[in-house]
Amino acid sequence: MTSLPRPTTKETIIWLAIYALVLGWSGIAPKDRFTWFLEVAPALMGLAALVLTWKTFPLTRLSYWLILIHCIILMVGGHYTYAEVPLFDWIRDLSDGQRNNYDKLGHLAQGLIPAVIARELLIRLRVINGRIWTRFFTVCFVLALSAFYELIEWWVAIFSGGEATAFLGTQGYVWDTQSDMFMALIGGILAVTLLAPWQDRQLRPFLRS
Repeated sequence: MTSLPRPTTKETIIWLAIYALVLGWSGIAPKDRFTWFLEVAPALMGLAALVLTWKTFPLTRLSYWLILIHCIILMVGGHYTYAEVPLFDWIRDLSDGQRNNYDKLGHLAQGLIPAVIARELLIRLRVINGRIWTRFFTVCFVLALSAFYELIEWWVAIFSGGEATAFLGTQGYVWDTQSDMFMALIGGILAVTLLAPWQDRQLRPFLRS
């Protein structure tokens, strides 16, 4: 069975150290503790999934490092809330904008990074034949994932009432849900175009066999 080499021990230690440091910082006096938990929960579940699959199904180095970046985005958003990340407040003021757009970065990552993972799984597990179909279903997957996440936000808002306001982060923008999904779509397209050659080099054993 074709397999991939795991990241080196040094890489693994660096990855875990960065994750732990940012998570620790994120959890220190966050803007809203309930929002922090909601935002950070996917990062915690992601780490658990990586630990469980470490020996049986290691991913490419590209996937591991992109997952870390996504976790950091979630942790930063959890600490400040997505509507109040200082750097994006500064960008808003500098550009005379109307809202803090850190959430759009988050949804771009929500499309790009799961797309890289999905594409890797489709190729390695030979779910679909052909590069065009693989790209198509990868983008469809992340768009569906983004839509499902919007449903989760809706359900959380219903069951928690006003406590979910910071988690939703609409900032009064009527098209927030649609623009979130659009950003995820852009992220998915970028993953299957710009990142595909880089990913293919790491997946060469599967592409050749």
